[in-house]
Amino acid sequence: MTAYVIADVKVSDPDKYKGYMALSPEAVRSAGGEFVVRGGAHQVLEGKWQPNRLVVLKFPSYAQAQAFYDSALYRQAREARAGATEFFNMVVVQGADEQ
Repeated sequence: MTAYVIADVKVSDPDKYKGYMALSPEAVRSAGGEFVVRGGAHQVLEGKWQPNRLVVLKFPSYAQAQAFYDSALYRQAREARAGATEFFNMVVVQGADEQ
């Protein structure tokens, strides 16, 4: 049932990014999600991946994670983020309880 949204972000304009950070929590909550990771210290243990700012969201279902991304609230947050990042990579993945 559980699904996770994982993002790797490189912020290029911290002031502009604050607008996104102000809007995105309500979009997450409205879809039944919660922040598990929102930035913070990290270390690559294997491989060549060089993540920047990592964010992990947890949702009760894959459908709710997709609804979050497609919601009007999150579209507004994405618009506020425009031009604030060098890159913003995001995926949704099913939790192990569905496999």
